[in-house]
Amino acid sequence: MDDLQRTPTASLSIAAGQAACVPLDLVDNAATAADLVRRAADRGASLVVLPELFLSGYELPGIAADPARHTTGPEDSRLDPLREACADHRTALVVGAPTLAEGRLRISALVFDREGKPAATYDKQHATPSERAEGFTSGTRGCTLTLDGWRLGLSICWDSSFPEHARDAALDGCHGYLNGAMFSSAFLARSHGFLLPTRAMDNTSYVLLANHSGPSGPYVGGGHSAVWGPLGEQLADAGEDDPGLAVAVLDPERLAAARQEEPVLVDPSLTATVGPRFVGAAL
Repeated sequence: MDDLQRTPTASLSIAAGQAACVPLDLVDNAATAADLVRRAADRGASLVVLPELFLSGYELPGIAADPARHTTGPEDSRLDPLREACADHRTALVVGAPTLAEGRLRISALVFDREGKPAATYDKQHATPSERAEGFTSGTRGCTLTLDGWRLGLSICWDSSFPEHARDAALDGCHGYLNGAMFSSAFLARSHGFLLPTRAMDNTSYVLLANHSGPSGPYVGGGHSAVWGPLGEQLADAGEDDPGLAVAVLDPERLAAARQEEPVLVDPSLTATVGPRFVGAAL
């Protein structure tokens, strides 16, 4: 069977988390992230995804003014409680954070496996004009996670507005597309019903949104973290709960049926034109 059409053999429970975060307080926000890991594990989730820049808040000027203090990385001791929660509950985590590498500020997603060990770092590939104006640069590679046979492509906020980004994940054989975001209530009112469901339908893939809830930087996150099925049907929605979780089970039979009904329009010969293949990480 073509790897692009291969489906997993067992189900996987995933969670999109949301909660208020404290501006520029990595320690406090790491504790909140750890609590969300525990809550999600109690509901059977094997993977938790948290919003864009969750560990700092969407505080671009503050981060840029003192990056040595306000950026982080997978080995940062301030994230110990977060890593311990993953290990204690055997639950993997994707969490948004500001990072600094080779003098470049990035908006990143840090990935920890079910033992709490660093597994990958994904850098947002489509930094917005306002983010670039504050000194943040775009990443150059995608990232595919593999967990219990499921291939899951990472994205951050504005990445999801570019159909080719989700398609690149599909071309890498992904069964799901995970997005950590800062979407305001006004943006959700305009797009929640079609943006992420469209990414699901485009590629017959599961799609997850982990969104900010409450004030963060210049925005007020609209919550409604959610999961959609491979035909764009909503499976879970956290509403405006704080803290809140949207937990859903990824079902291989549902995925296979969707792809039989609406075959994934992927052609391996297109990979050179769509963009660089995703870097892989096993959880």
